[in-house]
Amino acid sequence: MRSRAVLTLIIVVLAVIGAGLYVLVRPTGAESRPVAGPEETATAYLAAWEGSDIGAMSRLVADTPADFAERHLAFSRDLDIESLDLIPGTLRRHGGQVAELPFQGVRGIRDLGAWPFASTLRLVRRDGRWKVLWTPETLHPALKDGGRIRLKEVPGPAVELVTRSGTRFPRDSGAESYLGMLGADLAGDGSGYALEAVRTDGTARELVAFAPPSARRIRTTFSRPVQAAAARALDGVDSPAAIVAIKADTGEVLALADRLGGELGGQGAIRGLYPPGSTFKVVTAAALLSRGLTPDSRVSCPAAYTPPNGRPFVNAGGHAAPGTTTLTGAFAVSCNTTFAEQSVRLLSAGGLVDAAELFGFNKDIEGPGVCGTVKPHGSADELGSDAIGQNSVVASPLCMALVAAAVQDGSWRQPVMTGRRGKVGRGTALPPDVVTGLRAMMRAVVTTGTASSAGFPPGTAGKTGTAEAGGGREHAWFIGYHGKVAFAVLVKNGGSGAKAAVPIASRFLRAL
Repeated sequence: MRSRAVLTLIIVVLAVIGAGLYVLVRPTGAESRPVAGPEETATAYLAAWEGSDIGAMSRLVADTPADFAERHLAFSRDLDIESLDLIPGTLRRHGGQVAELPFQGVRGIRDLGAWPFASTLRLVRRDGRWKVLWTPETLHPALKDGGRIRLKEVPGPAVELVTRSGTRFPRDSGAESYLGMLGADLAGDGSGYALEAVRTDGTARELVAFAPPSARRIRTTFSRPVQAAAARALDGVDSPAAIVAIKADTGEVLALADRLGGELGGQGAIRGLYPPGSTFKVVTAAALLSRGLTPDSRVSCPAAYTPPNGRPFVNAGGHAAPGTTTLTGAFAVSCNTTFAEQSVRLLSAGGLVDAAELFGFNKDIEGPGVCGTVKPHGSADELGSDAIGQNSVVASPLCMALVAAAVQDGSWRQPVMTGRRGKVGRGTALPPDVVTGLRAMMRAVVTTGTASSAGFPPGTAGKTGTAEAGGGREHAWFIGYHGKVAFAVLVKNGGSGAKAAVPIASRFLRAL
């Protein structure tokens, strides 16, 4: 019995000693895991790379370069890389210390697309562990021996602008400078790009191309028949002239026939500012109607009117209406004295500027071009002169065509030259009773007033204008509308609006 107890004690002691020895020699921590092979190291590195975990990548690299992190960050930043997908190939061992893993990759370039590439992950066994032997060509083979990769812009094909129906513009249309301007603005949207590998000697080869779109035919808002009618209406006109036509209910530009000369890049019809003369009486009439007058209000049209402590205003040719007339009658014969007098009487508190701003004056045009300006008056003389489209008032033909369009439609709209057909320019509604009055007054100009002998198509409404031009011959104007087509005609230094601009407007409308 005693020998059995001794044997049992010996066995227990030996077990305790064995356990202690196991504890002393057992591997701990990371050393408890099997040493990773090249496959596991390569897979871990590619996964960290896809996840942009540069810290984890660095720990898997042998002799990590000091600029390792910056090289990766700069590469992605300079080429605007937003995504990376990597697909490992089949590992190749070269003895027991070296291995290679070819892999495929796809980088996503922001706003351009996919850039596929291929490279090789080289691995080496160091101190019993597999590490990535990193070089710049690991990022891309083109970086070997100091090479670099650049993103190069590839100009797209020229844009061909066509009319709203998809047809080409008529010959000698007078819109050429505008098409060049619009084409240049739109061509920037058609550029392509290429990634190039550039060697140290400066030679380059293309890695991938993000091609520009094919030559594009972009539809404008221009109407071929309206543009042709405008261009032919200016044929034979000796003085510089322009016609702008607008689709009244949308603000779409239907025609720009500009033969005002080379100033302002040949775009005087939308950028040139000229005194509008009596065509501005449309705006003045709107202001007076807003202050309580009606088209039938009785007013005087004397041969001369002198505001208090001011200078005299006269009518063209010394015209006067005996007794009294209606506001419509004074508008139809373009009586300066009526509009100067009524403006001094009713608009001295700034009503003229308020009305002008409803018609686009003192506003920015959202597309190409400018509208017009009118300043607050400092005296009755200035107010009277502004009221008849002189003094501080200047406008482009585009602006005055928009004035006519606003009367026809009831809302002033921003002009539109490109974009979806039927796109409506942002607008401002005019007071309905003012619009009704203006339409009646503009019809009277054509039926009984200064434009009554021109042979306009039935339903035409408009306003003539003759504007003093700083010592030179007057500018001749006519603005109006027929159906949904609103327009402005300017003959620079052409003289009387009734004699120079009205016949052009009549030819234009009769050709539609």
